[in-house]
Amino acid sequence: MSLNDKAWEVLFERYQILDEVNRHGFYEIDAKIIKTVREPRLMAKFDHKSNLPKIFKKYGISILPISRSRYVLGQFDAYEKVSYDESLRPIKLRIPPTVMTIDPSNLYSESSALHCAYVSGMIADLLGEECTPTVSGRMSSQAFDFMIRTNSGKDHQIAIKNAQVEIDGGYEGEEAFALIEAKKETVEDFLVRQMYYPFRLWQGKIQKKVRPIFFTHSADVFHFFVYEFEDPLRYNSLRLIEQKKYMIAHETIALADIYHLLQQTKVIEEPEIPFPQADSFIRIIDLLGLLMEKDLTKDFITTNYNFDERQTNYYTSAAMYLGLIDKYKKDSNIKYTLTAKGRQLMRLPYKQKYIALIKCILEHKVFNEVVREYFANGKLPSKQKIIEMMKKSSLYNVEKESTYFRRSSTVIRWVEWIIEQQN
Repeated sequence: MSLNDKAWEVLFERYQILDEVNRHGFYEIDAKIIKTVREPRLMAKFDHKSNLPKIFKKYGISILPISRSRYVLGQFDAYEKVSYDESLRPIKLRIPPTVMTIDPSNLYSESSALHCAYVSGMIADLLGEECTPTVSGRMSSQAFDFMIRTNSGKDHQIAIKNAQVEIDGGYEGEEAFALIEAKKETVEDFLVRQMYYPFRLWQGKIQKKVRPIFFTHSADVFHFFVYEFEDPLRYNSLRLIEQKKYMIAHETIALADIYHLLQQTKVIEEPEIPFPQADSFIRIIDLLGLLMEKDLTKDFITTNYNFDERQTNYYTSAAMYLGLIDKYKKDSNIKYTLTAKGRQLMRLPYKQKYIALIKCILEHKVFNEVVREYFANGKLPSKQKIIEMMKKSSLYNVEKESTYFRRSSTVIRWVEWIIEQQN
């Protein structure tokens, strides 16, 4: 159990929170009460459903701030699922040649990604008008009421007074004001509160249309989701209007580049690290990007980003298998850090970075052989043939047939990712 799991178990038992939620539909708790077991800033901010403590997940509980020092718990429908439209082709833009302080190959914080999106014209294109960055940072929500849907479909009224809100970026045009919530990873969902509270604050202050926008920057792709609240008084009235995808123009990767790399890459001996079970290679790139900022513990990754505990184990292990991250012990915590190879790779320009990532995969026998089969036959080999290749590749600690079967999915998905990098 994580530190948050243990601390909330204590509070639920001490204050009979579940009984109160079942009886009244909610439970309010002061920050000073939370602080008796752990810091409130660590105990009450869960950007994704996967971050929620185990007892919250078990009973369908969510938590929302209602003031600077008070929170409400209930079986609230507090999160919105994110569905990426894979059919969208990215719009390619350029950074003006006069801008020398933004390096598009080194955007490893939300603020740097937003700065790049603005100067390249993405946000103006999104709004359909020129705009100016005007608002960011922490501020007070002021006072407002709203209705939120519970998991059973009923409505519950919540009153907010001077809760803290944080805005990643506010951009004002002649007709509209865009409020952007940013994430530096691919996500499955987000906490609507992060857009709703700022929306209510600024909707009550200005006459212009306030546009809530969710933004992710992952694997060098800028993905924007433009929403509207159909009924400003209802938390769950969020409706997706449009999604757009952008990239900074770069040198493209051709299929011939991948073939040439395959011919040049030498296969290395399999490391004594579990063979990967981590199907999304983009999630590995996300993890590498997060570690560019600082070393992270397993608990921090699981609590603050869109990884559950199992995914954190799988994806850190997969990145270690590729020689891109390492782990060490500090103050009884296991921390993950980029290797020199990983850090150097992540600082490369777009084409060189992705060629280097592909090379890391092709250095391993089974991936190398599967890609060779693809070039020889114009299609991937069958899953059974891939499993046969795996059995001949001296994989570390893989013995059961069921394990070969599960891990073969990762082989297929990583090779598909390699092929998708062309153009």
